[in-house]
Amino acid sequence: MIRRTDLRETPAGTTAAQYRAVLPRAPFDVEAAVAVVRPVVDDVRHRGVDAVLDATERFDHVRRESLAVDPSETRAALEALAPDVRAALEESVTRLRATCAAELEHDVVTEVAPGARVERRIVPVGRVGLYVPGGLAPLVSSVLMNVVPAQVAGVASLALATPPQKEFGGAPHPTVLAACALLGVEEVYAVGGAQAIAMFAYGAGPCEPVDLVTGPGNIYVVAAKRLVQSVTGIDSEAGPTEIAILADDSAVPSFVASDLISQAEHDPLAAAVLVTPSAALADAVDAELARQVPAAKHAERIQTALTSPQSATVLVRDVAQGLAVVNAYAAEHLEIQTADAAAVAARVENAGAVFVGGWSPVSLGDYAAGSNHVLPTAGCACHSSGLSVRSFCKSMQVVTYDEGALREIGPKVVVLAEAEDLPSHGEAVTVRLDAPEGSAS
Repeated sequence: MIRRTDLRETPAGTTAAQYRAVLPRAPFDVEAAVAVVRPVVDDVRHRGVDAVLDATERFDHVRRESLAVDPSETRAALEALAPDVRAALEESVTRLRATCAAELEHDVVTEVAPGARVERRIVPVGRVGLYVPGGLAPLVSSVLMNVVPAQVAGVASLALATPPQKEFGGAPHPTVLAACALLGVEEVYAVGGAQAIAMFAYGAGPCEPVDLVTGPGNIYVVAAKRLVQSVTGIDSEAGPTEIAILADDSAVPSFVASDLISQAEHDPLAAAVLVTPSAALADAVDAELARQVPAAKHAERIQTALTSPQSATVLVRDVAQGLAVVNAYAAEHLEIQTADAAAVAARVENAGAVFVGGWSPVSLGDYAAGSNHVLPTAGCACHSSGLSVRSFCKSMQVVTYDEGALREIGPKVVVLAEAEDLPSHGEAVTVRLDAPEGSAS
């Protein structure tokens, strides 16, 4: 079911770039999608609400009277939510809020010289647009993963957009609405796709423009994010989900297979990659896949993902080569199911999130581990991080020098300004150095 790539004869010293060239990866042509969504984004920028409503009717087959969801609808959805689902959401929020609070940064003041102080002040982003997908699955967990770190960061204004669902009379999925009410998010819009991103960036009707857009989405959402970066910040250009598992013969084949299946369930473009030095484990996992996939609810979707070019079992000489391979691959989710898994995980350099040992499946992180599941994909984990409190904050330098401190460093500033042939920069200091002492407060 899942193809194999044999790297056991790859010479020592193979570079990360060389590994990346032969490792499986989903095709993800954002530029092609940009051409498709540009007219939608431009239309929203120029026509506002009418353009959003028209796009919603075209793509979601729903014609709403308004973009906004009345807060009474979210409250009613919460009241109707099954008690066990509510309890699970509440526990997930508790754990996520704890990890977010622990990573919250604080202001730092450095006295670089007597009377000379530089402060790095942490300031939350003023207004954020949070996107929650609603395509193949109602990703209620994405409400939590977006909202909780933003709230902990201190964002004052939150707006959330999620696609309308024809089966619910044009309203978003009720579980998504319930999660919004649970977290106290009242500004909710029944808008999906590129039109939602454009609405956030340019504003439309009751939705004022935002400073930052976050949240996962399909390739058209990603393309829209790319188009609006000149007017608003974005978290990342996250593509289809992916899992890599580094496992040796100590791993439990049924665990490995179920974890590959769990991420393949997301999307036919989802990537599932097993990296192992054990041909016996690879064979056992193949047997488990043959057993488990037909029994899955979304078997067709899973099989498409597992048999497509982005998924494979990669055979390596040993765990050390496996580490080199997974570091080159830079997976969104990386599981380590090896002997001494913690020590192996400590050597991982590139991954959105690492799940250590056989009892830490990616599904745990999707819902209730306390970690965030909005993570970099397509190899971007080599330079980018997942969504966190930091994503919703910016740092600001605050510089305070008294007269004595400027008089002490001022001549060096003038020298550097002259070296750059920017004499007026130096003059802004010289005019102060030439002034009588005590001229300004």
